[in-house]
Amino acid sequence: MITLYHSAGARSTRSLWLLWELGLDFELVVLPMNPKELRKPEYLAISPLARVPALVDGDLKLFESGAICQYLCERYDPDGRLWPRPHDPEHIEWLQWVHFAETVAAHASNIVQQHLIIAEPDRSPIVIKLETRRLEKAYGVLDDHLRDRDYLLERGFTAADTSVGVSVHLGRNFVSTAEFANLTAYYDRCAARSAFQKALS
Repeated sequence: MITLYHSAGARSTRSLWLLWELGLDFELVVLPMNPKELRKPEYLAISPLARVPALVDGDLKLFESGAICQYLCERYDPDGRLWPRPHDPEHIEWLQWVHFAETVAAHASNIVQQHLIIAEPDRSPIVIKLETRRLEKAYGVLDDHLRDRDYLLERGFTAADTSVGVSVHLGRNFVSTAEFANLTAYYDRCAARSAFQKALS
């Protein structure tokens, strides 16, 4: 039985969305974004850095969303419905976008820390400005790539879109995609998927 440890508004939404897209049975454990809860010994035994997502499948424990994405595809999607398999010409590109999601999320997270975690006297306008520009550059990479396609790969929607789509979703809370028409249209397509909506509910 698969168990996913998840917090609302966190990177774990990537894994939750993918589980819904794959149509798998799983147990969802929702944890508050509270250091005391995440640092309980029983959770640290699963996720040693006290972060989400974490996934348990039998004896297997994973705590990186990119690894969870790749594992779920390899283990539960042998026909390659949501991923190009290793000998597919698009496989390496797929891996690149799965991991590019973290580039987008890292800049968004730094902005979130400045706005929500660091007390106002200690916030850095320079850091906010720098990370905003970096996030906009990541948006630009995606916008350019999406100029001639609906999703990240030519084949259409894949698990890479669950990774990148959630990162864009989190980034949009602080940095608009309005100036990036292709990316905005891409996000709208992702947001219209029922599995994405279930992951956010």
